[in-house]
Amino acid sequence: MDCKRREKLSAGEREKCYYCSQNIYGPIAGVDFQDNQLRFSLLCQAALEAPRVLALNSNEYFSGPYGEEVIFIANDWHTALIPCYLKTIYKPRGIYSTTRVAVCIHNIAYQGRFAFTDFSLLNLPDELKSSFDFIDGYEKPVKGRKINWMKAGILESDKVLTVSPYYAQELVSGEDKRVELDSIIRKTGIQGIVNGMDVQEWNPLTDKYTNVKYDASNVLDAKPLLKEALQAEVGLPVDRNIPVIGFIGRLEEQKGSDILVAAIPHFIKENVQIIVLGTGKKPMEKQLEQLEKIYPDKARGVAKFNVPLAHMIIAGADFILVPNRFEPCGVIQLHAMRYGTVPIVASTGGLVDTVKEGFTGFQVGSFNVECEAVDPADVTAVTTNVKRAMATYGTPAFTEIKQNCMAQDLSWKGPAKKWEEVLLSLGVAGSEPGIEGGGK
Repeated sequence: MDCKRREKLSAGEREKCYYCSQNIYGPIAGVDFQDNQLRFSLLCQAALEAPRVLALNSNEYFSGPYGEEVIFIANDWHTALIPCYLKTIYKPRGIYSTTRVAVCIHNIAYQGRFAFTDFSLLNLPDELKSSFDFIDGYEKPVKGRKINWMKAGILESDKVLTVSPYYAQELVSGEDKRVELDSIIRKTGIQGIVNGMDVQEWNPLTDKYTNVKYDASNVLDAKPLLKEALQAEVGLPVDRNIPVIGFIGRLEEQKGSDILVAAIPHFIKENVQIIVLGTGKKPMEKQLEQLEKIYPDKARGVAKFNVPLAHMIIAGADFILVPNRFEPCGVIQLHAMRYGTVPIVASTGGLVDTVKEGFTGFQVGSFNVECEAVDPADVTAVTTNVKRAMATYGTPAFTEIKQNCMAQDLSWKGPAKKWEEVLLSLGVAGSEPGIEGGGK
């Protein structure tokens, strides 16, 4: 559970705070609890019991448990045992006989791989062992035989979904993504539905963290004022005429923060300022903190969790840079477009689906996801396309892109309708399906 004081603490203070150091998966970030299989298997079993015993719905027409005629959404490996328990424990006893399960992959990089001998901990029959059986590594020598929760969830569910159409294509494109489940997903098939965003929290007309409220009708007047407020907040020279680039994200390889740090020296000499906000790996946090020492009038690196500043960057920056090596969907680019801040994104996953080149932003191209170090070609791509985007700053084309961004419906309205259509297509005999198991 996150500490309610979290956003007021520095990174060092958060490490000392007991509540901030606890999370769902382990005692500290990057360290798993040793009994995670027990924890999440119990979660799956509890989710299967909940519709039968808990009053999960209450209105003037219906009050009480959903009962057995439901559809479960199993999100990622953490709830991937739901279809397994359903098949081997419940349905043989005549319980949940018409129930269906849709599994949704939010990030294929996290699969729930455990020692093969740990299968005995799951309270599942040996007949299901083959669905979990997994050789960890395509290349020889392999890391060893494992069980893979996500593999089993994919094979035993009725429908496989993910969070964007292009990411769905990437997941079956081959071994290069290093997910080692591409052949399994090709066997089952997969459908991508792009995510929406919270348009109430992220609304430039009502944002409690910004001092100027606006919409598409007055964005051109509001953005310079918000830029000046942002520059003053982080201590950069206040100049409404200089383009400002923002980056908000975890400081790790997936988010490309190392690529960004390597690229900054190549474009920082331009007429530009950059503000980077994020926490993550300690070496990357240190690199971030060095930015303003190297470029005191050009760059600011803020290595802490800061919700108000995140809103100020989204509102006050001219561009948001998203140099991710891979990204199932992403919300930063959605937040940015909602505020008329133009995204510069890597050409991967949901970034391809949501940011249209030259219309709502700029695509950089795809990055090397297998490289252990920063690929110079990726640095060149970021540098080239940042300069390309900045060349439009102050032009009619830039104004048009901003207006295109704000004209979109980025809410959950459209995606929710597609989710509903998919779930209804699975069908549950005898009634309209309820939806259980988390997710959308």
